Amino acid sequence: MTELCLNIENLTHAYRVGTLTPIKVIYQIYQRIEEYGDNPIWITLLDRAIVLRSLEELEERVRIRGLEALPLYGIPFAVKDNIDVANLPTTAGCPAYTYQASQHATVVEKLLDAGAILIGKTSLDQFATGLVGTRSPWGACRNAFNSEYISGGSSSGSAVAVAKGFVSFALGTDTAGSGRVPAAFNNIVGLKPTKGLLSTFGVVPASRSLDCVSVFALNCEDARRIFEITQGFDSQDSYSRPFPIESSKVLPKKGFRFGVPKLEQLEFFGDREASQLFEQSIRNLESLSGQPVEIDFAPFREVAQSLYSGAWIVERYSGLKEFVASHPDDVLPVIKQILSLAEKFSAADVFETLQNLQALKQRTHKEWEKMDILLLPTTGTIYKIAEVEAEPIQLNSNLGYYTNFVNLLDLCAIALPAGFRKQEFNYGLPFGITLIAPPFKDIDLCEIGTVYEQAFGDKLGRE
Repeated sequence: MTELCLNIENLTHAYRVGTLTPIKVIYQIYQRIEEYGDNPIWITLLDRAIVLRSLEELEERVRIRGLEALPLYGIPFAVKDNIDVANLPTTAGCPAYTYQASQHATVVEKLLDAGAILIGKTSLDQFATGLVGTRSPWGACRNAFNSEYISGGSSSGSAVAVAKGFVSFALGTDTAGSGRVPAAFNNIVGLKPTKGLLSTFGVVPASRSLDCVSVFALNCEDARRIFEITQGFDSQDSYSRPFPIESSKVLPKKGFRFGVPKLEQLEFFGDREASQLFEQSIRNLESLSGQPVEIDFAPFREVAQSLYSGAWIVERYSGLKEFVASHPDDVLPVIKQILSLAEKFSAADVFETLQNLQALKQRTHKEWEKMDILLLPTTGTIYKIAEVEAEPIQLNSNLGYYTNFVNLLDLCAIALPAGFRKQEFNYGLPFGITLIAPPFKDIDLCEIGTVYEQAFGDKLGRE
């Protein structure tokens, strides 16, 4: 098969000069999907004939509106299956929960209006509860580089679909790291926007006050493009907020200060190569005129630990308690185990959690005075599917070491590929870093990420 690069700039240029057409791209994509095998990436894969009919409708829109009105003309994408697409089922990873969506989620509506082409809806950890990609009745979604290893979750299928070259980009969701961990494990970019900038109307809630729609892409510029098209205030989402004008006060591109945790606060769970690759990423940012600053990571970790050990689990449980009570056998045991933690918390505990969070925010603000962005490993390590199945709670928790605090502290983040392991037992497995910034610095992160990937990145994805 002729090599087909699906990044948005490449496809848009090829369409304009006539070397490719959306029809040709769709045929090649479906050939790839058919050749790939039985990795449960998809929950609903659209029939190719349906996608081709949507291309006919797209051409009619081009005739009426012109190509310039369709910035994502012919760009294939996928949607995590806790995000509504009109006339398709939404499962949230639980067959008994399934309902037929009557309208598009706001973000899906914007993408389709921009000319993007939906290929299907992707697998996830049930009810978006997990960072592993194994908690699904459809089976564990496997890593794009080594099928013995986890894909990461909960947005597992979306990340693998991008990495394998089935789509140009995909939507995920991110409450505790679900839009960043799978990006790291599959060598792609994962943008976790500031809370509220991308509407969550039409998204099955995990923790409604923390949920974000996230973007998986093959490079930072593509992630930025999707962010700019999908962001915007939505009165249908009670947590929506507009992108403020003052956000144009950008981060410095040279001489920026990047925070790094104290050495004793870094945790790689015995993964020596991950530690070495992170050290290299520090040197890489230094070479781009960044100034490393040691920060105290302790308050960030305390916030992270409160997400599942504190009363925040009550919010996750509140949206599902009636379903769990009426369908106990349809919820995976590990999910029930996590949700059951909510039963031990009182209303007083909830308020105590909120008050503690506010105190921790003040401590993190002191650290932010030292830095413009925070550099972290996306995860400290990666696990085999069998390892996670044997120890599902603790290993999942380990993966949230560097991710769980971001939404609680109202930060934005972008996960970037940062090299590959070379030891024989895990040869070729990707490692990733995350750049984190204060709210509304999403575009700045994409720009810094673009500079980083142009200087140090290799071809992204698996293909």
